Amino acid sequence: MTTAFVFPGQGAQSIGMGQALAAAYPAAKAVFDEVDEALGESLSALIWGGDVETLTLTQNAQPALMATSMAAMRALEAEGVTIDQAAFVAGHSLGEYSALAASGAISVADTARLLRTRGQAMQSAVPVGVGAMAALLGLDFATVQEVAAEAAATGEVVQAANDNDPTQVVVSGHKAAVERAAEIAKGRGAKRAVMLPVSAPFHCALMQPAAEVMAEALAAVEIKAPAVPLIANVRADAVTDPDEIRQVLVEQVTGSVRWRESVAAMGAKGVTEFWEIGAGKALSGMIRKIDRSLSSRQFGTPDDVAAAKG
Repeated sequence: MTTAFVFPGQGAQSIGMGQALAAAYPAAKAVFDEVDEALGESLSALIWGGDVETLTLTQNAQPALMATSMAAMRALEAEGVTIDQAAFVAGHSLGEYSALAASGAISVADTARLLRTRGQAMQSAVPVGVGAMAALLGLDFATVQEVAAEAAATGEVVQAANDNDPTQVVVSGHKAAVERAAEIAKGRGAKRAVMLPVSAPFHCALMQPAAEVMAEALAAVEIKAPAVPLIANVRADAVTDPDEIRQVLVEQVTGSVRWRESVAAMGAKGVTEFWEIGAGKALSGMIRKIDRSLSSRQFGTPDDVAAAKG
């Protein structure tokens, strides 16, 4: 059996995530301590005892989800599961940073600071209320690209932002253009078009100011070759060179998250099982829809981790 380790993105956050891992595994608790120190604040207190609205703020959710994923990874390591047991790592949007931390390419402290910067830059790139995102259900990626091109005909931005699985593609851009895309999609046979409760239009050209911030931040951070190849969001292919990793992380801010293609690419390279490491099980749900022959397991609790060797 060939395994890939995959790491969740924004939307998976919940109050209390990782707390049981930290209580059960000293190495997991050390991750939260390291992130708190790197950020100069007690993010762990927010994760475990704060309010969900504050946790969901992009600048908090991004490092918090990474911390939870890395706590799960350290707990797995305590049970004898190491990164070299994976053929590939991959992550959904911010999860790509978690994947790189897990594979030793970027330190946990640097990853926390990068994600805090990324969250702040993405939030400030577009004034609140100007942008929006919508999930279009029941249309394939190519059709959604056509829908977006039609909706953007007035000159406003709207792009296919997340190709999640064969049944769900997310569009992002100016609010009016996204709303037009939702209506056009219904006319093209979409089962539903759901406006998402997000504070900014991620993964579209409106994020260019954030991409520039991240290019500068990434240039100042040491990046090593990962222990196992990263399947990059924007390429749906393996990347190992540190300079190339910097490039795809910058491109990712404005580019599409090609998750469906990434999972298919790993399957084509022999992966048969995916371990979702961290909060929630959204990626496992997407993987089932992409290819039902692929299996998945979640590792977000001490019980999950204890069963890893089974």
